[in-house]
Formats: sequence, C-alpha cells, structure tokens
Amino acid sequence: MKLLIQPGDGIDRVVKAIRKAKESIEIMIFRFDRPEIERALIDAVERGLFVHALIAFTNHGGEQNLRKLEMRFLESGITVARTAGDLVRYHGKILIVDRRELYVLSFNFTHMDIDRSRGFGIITRNAKLVAEAVRLFEADTKRQSYSAGYSKFVVSPVNARKELAGFIKGARKELLIYDPKISDRAMLRLLDERKEAGVKIRIIGGVSGKRFPACELKRIQLHTRTIIRDRADAFIGSQSLRQLELDARREIGVILRDANTVKQLARTFEDDWKASGSEDWEKEERKRELRPRKVAKKIAKSVAKDAHLSPVAKKLVKELAQKSNGNLKEKGIKGTVKNLVKDVVAETAEDAAKQTVKAVAG
Repeated sequence: MKLLIQPGDGIDRVVKAIRKAKESIEIMIFRFDRPEIERALIDAVERGLFVHALIAFTNHGGEQNLRKLEMRFLESGITVARTAGDLVRYHGKILIVDRRELYVLSFNFTHMDIDRSRGFGIITRNAKLVAEAVRLFEADTKRQSYSAGYSKFVVSPVNARKELAGFIKGARKELLIYDPKISDRAMLRLLDERKEAGVKIRIIGGVSGKRFPACELKRIQLHTRTIIRDRADAFIGSQSLRQLELDARREIGVILRDANTVKQLARTFEDDWKASGSEDWEKEERKRELRPRKVAKKIAKSVAKDAHLSPVAKKLVKELAQKSNGNLKEKGIKGTVKNLVKDVVAETAEDAAKQTVKAVAG
C-alpha cells in the first residue's frame, strides 16, 4: 500500500500506472483538466488496451466540460459511460489498472486539487478492495444497484454511514479529522460521546458548533476527507460527515491499517495543524477551561465568607469534642468542620459554574 499526498506527489504515479498497464484501465471521473492523464489514456487505447471511463452526469458549474471530455474520449476510442441521475452527485474518484491495482483518491484529476489543495490517495493491490472497486464500477457503468461486499470499502449511500459510525465508535484515545464541514447530527452525537469518553478530537476544516478543537487549513485549499484513529487506522475518501454525502451521493473511500501510511497521515496532520493557527484556538480553549474555575472561586469565596456553621454542624462539633475526652479543643474541631464545608461548597460551586458556562455557551 502506498500513500499519495497532494500537493507534492503530483500526477506522475497516476500517469506511470496508466502507461504501464497491460490489459485494461477503468477510471471514474468527477472533474478533469489534466492533459497528461488524457494523453496517457489515449496512448493506452492505441497500444490496444481496453480503456473505460465513467464520467459524472453533472458537477457544479462544469457539465459543459464533462460533455466535451466525453466527446474527446469517444473520438479517441475510449469507451465512455455516464453515471445515472438517481443520486445528487457521483463524486467518487477511482482508477483500476489491469483489475489488479486500485487507486482511491480524495482529489480530482485537476490542477486545483493536485497542485493547490490538500488531498490524499491510496494505491493498493489488496485483492478484496480491488474486487469491490470492480464490482462498483461495473454496477455504476451499467446503472445497476450495488450492494456492499467488504466493510473496508466505504461507499455512499450504501454502507458509508454504518462503517464510518463504527470507525468513530472504535476510537479509544484520539481522532484527527480532515473535513470541510462536519454537520451530520448522528455523527456529531458519536463524536460527542467519544469526547465524553476521553477521546481527544481535533479537526482541520469545519464543524457545526464549537464543541471540538477545529481550525481552517490556511496555506492551501482543503479537499480531502480523512480520519486518523488512535494513530493506528485511517479512513481516506471523498465523503464528509454530512448527511448529503453519506446518504444521497456516490462517494468512495477506504478504511486501512498500514503503519507507514498512518504515520505519514498523522505527520501531515500535525504539520497542517501547526501551520493553520492552532495556537489561537488553544489559547481560547485555555480561557474556556479557566472560566468555570474563576466563577467557582468567586462563589466559594462569597459563601465561605458569609456562612456560619449550621445547627447540625455545631452539634457535630460538640459531640466530637466530648468523645475526644478533652484531647481535642472545640475550636480546632470547629475549624476542621469549616474547612470541610468550604471544600464541599467549592466543589458544588465549580459544578454549578460549569453548568452555567455550558448553558450560556449553548
């Protein structure tokens, strides 16, 4: 398994894979403006390979370009199919070479995504992943239904919600997330649950509300959807944790466990986090953490200053003094009880302050 990181790795690996193909190339396209890849596909046809392109029926503002691409491909001998109109969009990006090697990409075949945006891609020869990608490609080119056959191959709207929910639930220590906008309510609840369980969550991108540490990717555009779990597993794909992308669009991703790949992803995340103003967020978070303590301190100080021992506490002091056979002075016991009362007041005040701050923030 190999990882592509954009910008940086460019399209050389993709072009080289097409040029080295021996039998067939199957490619799913949502956006496309790279002449190098187009030339390599045409050359493959001229070498006698079967080249099959599945092109999205629509994308935002680019339908005309897609139709022109179809015509150029057809004129060059490339077999072309257009995705159905049953889903809002067909947004997946995959390349299958000789039905032995699979490329699952979070980026499109465009200058913007490859040269100016953070994107990741996985190259794998895992037989199960390749087989599932072939099944999906065939189903979508023939406009037939597809049923998920492998849990690590994540397809919206078929099994993405189930598999990504399970992936998030499995976090025990940490979740590092690239996502332009997390807004699905069920996924947000799962993230809240993980946070309450002590899982540290950081997000590069956007999230509804201010419930998790999040910052924008400032140096470059953000296009990938990636989740790194406990620095042991990762999801890379085209689907955000948004209802539309989970339930109404064709999105494709993979769940993987490969130590070197996950290490590279985590390192890239940390670099992007530091470069994107995370220090500003951390300062604000420290202020939020201190706010309940300050409120609690004021409440406790006010109560402790004005409060006197209750009748029950006074009775307790006298009983303790009597049982001590004179070894303990009533004044000393009284001071001890007062300190206990202060501790209880302070603890109660801090809990109350947290609830107050939470209610105001919510």
